[in-house]
Amino acid sequence: MRKGVTAKDVAKYAGVSQSTVSRVFFEGATVSEKTKKKVLAAAAELGYGPNEFARSLITNKTKIIGLVMKGVKNPFYPHVLKEFATVFKKLGYSVLFVHTNNDELQEEDIETLLNYKVAGVIITDATLSLNVTESFKENKIPLVFFNRKVDIKDFFSVCTNNLEASRQIAEFLIKKGCSELVYISGNTNTSTSRERESGFLEVVNKYQLPYKKYTSDYTFTGGYNIAKEIISQNDIPSGIFVANDIMALGVLGAFREQGIPIPSETKIIGFDNIEMSAWPTHNLTTWEQPISEMVDQTVKYMMNEIQDYSGISGNIEVKGRLIERKTT
Repeated sequence: MRKGVTAKDVAKYAGVSQSTVSRVFFEGATVSEKTKKKVLAAAAELGYGPNEFARSLITNKTKIIGLVMKGVKNPFYPHVLKEFATVFKKLGYSVLFVHTNNDELQEEDIETLLNYKVAGVIITDATLSLNVTESFKENKIPLVFFNRKVDIKDFFSVCTNNLEASRQIAEFLIKKGCSELVYISGNTNTSTSRERESGFLEVVNKYQLPYKKYTSDYTFTGGYNIAKEIISQNDIPSGIFVANDIMALGVLGAFREQGIPIPSETKIIGFDNIEMSAWPTHNLTTWEQPISEMVDQTVKYMMNEIQDYSGISGNIEVKGRLIERKTT
């Protein structure tokens, strides 16, 4: 867009009113095809593009999608952010990144999203209180929880089938000869961590095997410290399932630091298949979350709701796959 070119300039050049120019550039407005072509030709000639902020004042919505994220220390989420930004850009939307420091979305986070008049909101690793959710519903702003489920049944979510994934991980470790198993959880208030434990424990109980659980915080340091605790107890299990890759890499680092051979003495499986897990120095066996498919399902729902808001709720679970490397 050329600096200083306004809708008034386009209107004068095309020989129409300024309101006609506005109608051409706002979706759903009525204007004849002949007039539309004339205005678009004038706009192209002058290098004019509509002001998105001005558009938002009229429609009360922008072409901005709010993406709320807490776990930026986990490489899984920057990858997710990149995928969303790429897909939405192709659709003509921008992504407003909102970083929250809390497990639950705060009032100031909500105000930021509403002040920007976002067209939709995606929440990756935070929760919402019931009173906060009403703000989105009242403004007919579609909201999707990504990579998690919530107890509030009024919203849509997209995630991996964590129960089935963790069942398959347990079966895999048992077939590999593991007879004492450990699960290292992330924050226990998340659906992902609870479901991964539940599916894993279901299989462990079926085979009546010894089992221990440790709780960490989804970080490399957290995984490292849990591994040091396990080592200090001098009771190394034969198989360890860690709730995400970045913690699993911390566990792997601590074990290797103490000279504990992997996978002969203990086998380690992570979850996510982040890029680092495939590095030759790590070669971590993990469960791959199909991020592209999860993003596509989220965007499909979001675009449908932006076009025609229904507030429909539900959950989509996509299948992942086990990636076997050298830690098992």
